[in-house]
Amino acid sequence: MQTSAQNNSTQVVLLGTGTPNPDPLRMGPCTAITVGERAYIIDCGPGLVRRAQAAYEQGIAALKVSNLTHLFLTHLHSDHTIGLPDIIFTPWVMGRKEPLQVFGPKGTAHLVDHVNKAYGADIQARTCGLEPINSTGGKAEATEFSAGVCYEDSAVRIEAFGVNHGKGWEPFGFKITTNDKTIVVSGDTSPCPDVYDLWKNCDVLVHEVYSQKGFDRRNPDWQRYHSAMHTSGIQLGEIAAQVNPKKLVMTHLLLWGATEVDLINEVRQNFQGDVQVGQDLGVY
Repeated sequence: MQTSAQNNSTQVVLLGTGTPNPDPLRMGPCTAITVGERAYIIDCGPGLVRRAQAAYEQGIAALKVSNLTHLFLTHLHSDHTIGLPDIIFTPWVMGRKEPLQVFGPKGTAHLVDHVNKAYGADIQARTCGLEPINSTGGKAEATEFSAGVCYEDSAVRIEAFGVNHGKGWEPFGFKITTNDKTIVVSGDTSPCPDVYDLWKNCDVLVHEVYSQKGFDRRNPDWQRYHSAMHTSGIQLGEIAAQVNPKKLVMTHLLLWGATEVDLINEVRQNFQGDVQVGQDLGVY
């Protein structure tokens, strides 16, 4: 794992590896893909902008706060979206001139529209008073997508694929292809074998996980929920053995009293490749 590298190659930067549980060492779910000085942010859990600033201060120029212009949402659970006002308005205060572009599943436009309206008084106060601020950067524009290529520019191609994370909405993961890496970000999901052919031999697989050891101590109601919505360390090892990523990075960590060593040992029951427990501000 690198900690402060910056160059023109593709990097995966974990800005938040946590869950809805308020762990002060792990901000909410957020993964940044950087290519040179461009940043593509996946999910916006609480604390992401401050983590981005910390990464910038460690030498990752793409994560300068005023550079945060593209956000991709895997799904609309609150722990993945509660940082939306932060990534709309803080980069604007720090000098961003263009509106934030938000790409997400059905329901994203509704969410973005209501956040824009909720902060109308803030926008009015900042643009009608003495504050030297532009009138354009404090907005967000939503684009909703379905499965398939949802974004492409000269640096990246981003393909959305459906995952298993509840019914009544459309949860997704992403495959990101750049000139030097292929990265898969699972989003929140239980095992979803229909898409594993798309993941095969990727350079980095960023996958959510829970510890089976910790899970075994949970009450039956929570066990039913988590087994239907998330992926255990043992299952993740089986998935990685099938997909064969060059590097497996675990995030959205649900340990419930188990240790990181316990989690790695669970994965290694089936996968002997490069596996790392993701850390906030880790660069991969």
